[in-house]
Amino acid sequence: MLMAVSAAQKADRALFLSQIEKIENSHTLHSSESLRRLFRYLADHALEHPGSPLKEYQIATEVLGRPSDFDPQLDSAIRVQAGRLRQKLVEYYASEGTDDSVQVEMPKGAYLLSFHLRTPESAKLQTVSSQDHAAEHVARRVPRLWVVAVVSLAVLLVAAVAVIVSLTSNRQMTIAAARSGAPPAVFTTFWKPFVSAPEEPWVIFSNGAFVGRPETGMRYFNPALDSHPRVILDHYTGVGEVLAVHDLDRVFNLLHRQIRVKRGSLFSLDDAKNNDLIFVGSPAENLTLRDIPSTKNFVFQRLTTGDRRGDLAIANLHPQDGEPSHFLGSPANESLVEDYSVIALVRGLDPVRSVLILAGTTTIGTQAAVEFVCDENSLAQLLQKLNAAKNGVQPFEAVLRVKVTRGVPVETSIVALRTNR
Repeated sequence: MLMAVSAAQKADRALFLSQIEKIENSHTLHSSESLRRLFRYLADHALEHPGSPLKEYQIATEVLGRPSDFDPQLDSAIRVQAGRLRQKLVEYYASEGTDDSVQVEMPKGAYLLSFHLRTPESAKLQTVSSQDHAAEHVARRVPRLWVVAVVSLAVLLVAAVAVIVSLTSNRQMTIAAARSGAPPAVFTTFWKPFVSAPEEPWVIFSNGAFVGRPETGMRYFNPALDSHPRVILDHYTGVGEVLAVHDLDRVFNLLHRQIRVKRGSLFSLDDAKNNDLIFVGSPAENLTLRDIPSTKNFVFQRLTTGDRRGDLAIANLHPQDGEPSHFLGSPANESLVEDYSVIALVRGLDPVRSVLILAGTTTIGTQAAVEFVCDENSLAQLLQKLNAAKNGVQPFEAVLRVKVTRGVPVETSIVALRTNR
């Protein structure tokens, strides 16, 4: 039995918040950051504005980063994502959440979450009572219907056997079809340079050089200060890079392709000459990026003057009307609520090779850049801006603005774009 309760009741708010956190961090939603963002947005809205459904336009512009001219009649992305989230909630309560005390549902026809307290004892009593009632009802009717029942059961048995035979004979065909299913068209278009070469692409993730020890304190190695450095630690990387590699592996699996992964400090120029490369992390940490062809319009720089001296920024070398000379996220000494990232496709040391740079001024910005090119909806937006349907994916550089909540990128939008033909 489910007992409906208002999400606005203060006595239950903490319980609902705990359930939201549990679902958000569950294995069911772990592989889709876009669904996690949508779920959190709808959940927060349901708690703050119970009973007030959201509009497609609001979700599109505030969660998925759609432009202000978004038309829900022409773009079904929100309806598709809502359907996926609804199914994921069903999957969660059928597996991880079977014993949860709170159930979160998303009824069809509205972008609104509802919260219910689950009372398993009452449900069990109701189930037993229903079963007893059904048994008594059948017992009264058996003397009159036993012949019909026997015949019906025989027919059902034959039908069941036929279904089982059919399912068994087609099982391998179903599995093969699922494995060979075509990936989304936007993935095929964007990632074509990295799946068409004979060799698997290299994914090079950043691992900055540190001095110090975890137990006593660590900081980035500074050649100016550490002329005689102590032991340099180069086996640490950010959480954004870890999640980024996971997302890339998922996408390449859809493309029926593998990737090779190596940390930046172990990567060599010999590796770069004959391979397509995907760099995850900014040149401030992924030092190999400094030795190969890189961006020409948007460059990572540390500020040397002003109140933000020492902070990492993205320098806009050729600003267009209305664009700033630098893209700066939250100050280093404050909580991270905004970051900027670069997505750039450039030619490699060998011009027939491709290099993709996915980097933020922080590890969370890097995560957002990778998620952007691993999400079907945002990738479709980028391809549209690049006019890829007509020209294919040509070399380009883009800057993303990333909104961050509690260490998670929740909204990402393109704020500057250049094509390098």
